[in-house]
Amino acid sequence: MLPQLPFEQPDPLAFPPRLRRLALEGPVHRVRTRVGDGAWLVTGYDEVRALLADDRLGRSHPEPARAARAGESVLFGGPQGDHDTEEADHNRMRSLMRPHFTPRRMRALAPRVDELTTTLLEDLERRPRPADLNAALAVPLPILVICELLGVPYADRDRFRAWTLDAADATDRSRSERGMAALFSYGLELVARKRRRPGEDVLSRLVETPDVGDEEAAMIAMALLFAGHETTVVRIGLGVLCLLAEPDRYQALVRDPGRVPAAVEEILRLPGGGSGGIPRYARTDIEIAGVTIRAGDLVMCDTGAANHDPGAFAEPDRFDPGRTGPSHLGFGHGARYCVGAPLARIELGAVLSQLTSRLPTLRLAAGMDGLRVREQVITGGLRDLPVEW
Repeated sequence: MLPQLPFEQPDPLAFPPRLRRLALEGPVHRVRTRVGDGAWLVTGYDEVRALLADDRLGRSHPEPARAARAGESVLFGGPQGDHDTEEADHNRMRSLMRPHFTPRRMRALAPRVDELTTTLLEDLERRPRPADLNAALAVPLPILVICELLGVPYADRDRFRAWTLDAADATDRSRSERGMAALFSYGLELVARKRRRPGEDVLSRLVETPDVGDEEAAMIAMALLFAGHETTVVRIGLGVLCLLAEPDRYQALVRDPGRVPAAVEEILRLPGGGSGGIPRYARTDIEIAGVTIRAGDLVMCDTGAANHDPGAFAEPDRFDPGRTGPSHLGFGHGARYCVGAPLARIELGAVLSQLTSRLPTLRLAAGMDGLRVREQVITGGLRDLPVEW
């Protein structure tokens, strides 16, 4: 009987035991997805890195209705895009987004990220204790930042946050479709506003770009809105939990703030994505690690497993900000490398720097077994993170 995704993860910071056993058997495995379809799960670092950069894999499928699905989410559950034009479409989308997310632009945004972090932490300090760090900081900071960057009203945050969680539901197709439809409708509404009254923001510049229609602008904007906050919310929550689970890790940053950038990279290497891998479809037959992947097959590139491959990372389960060696795959690799990587690093860095300087006695207010995780959402992550100081 084939192993079935997702694998149980009793500890949100630990590698799923079943996945560990599977990864030790080799880098490529036949599995069933959470909806029962057959797929290839790739866990080896070298293999995942190679496949993420391989143009023989893509998000589309020549027969979408017959394609295996990773889950019920319309975002990542099945094929996306036109099989005949996928590469050209992807290149166009990247060319439209890239100018707005250059490292230089992101560095210019860093002081504002610091200001927003300070404001949220001042509010946290006024809250009754214990307080939920997830609700007070991990969730609102990335939403505030992406709202300012895109020109999206922060007052709408509860609406689009609910829609993004609906769209990311890996277990309920109807809910996911409703969430995605609501997001797209909201995107069209924003585009219409920006055409009437443009501002100094990414969405305004996007709608002013020649040959960009309303639907394309709305799709890009909503993709940025989702990716620009949801994954960072997860990483902030898991990162702070990782530091507080072993207080010496947190105190090391209290004593030496210069260690924050390295700690950020280790946090980005943590397991906890929740999805079982990045879904791709083989455009042609592919030979890898002695396995033949047939054209049309679903391939799950598990970056979390790759980031814990002992062949690439010495003592992969150890949190080691001084780690040297290959780069983690937390932001992917190759042509689809996350354009928002510099911004995510800035946000995580601001959180760790200010938390450790303002709240040096911060500690968990609940045991690890009392923490709740989001099992039905493709990005995973924590529901809450109770802390005190």
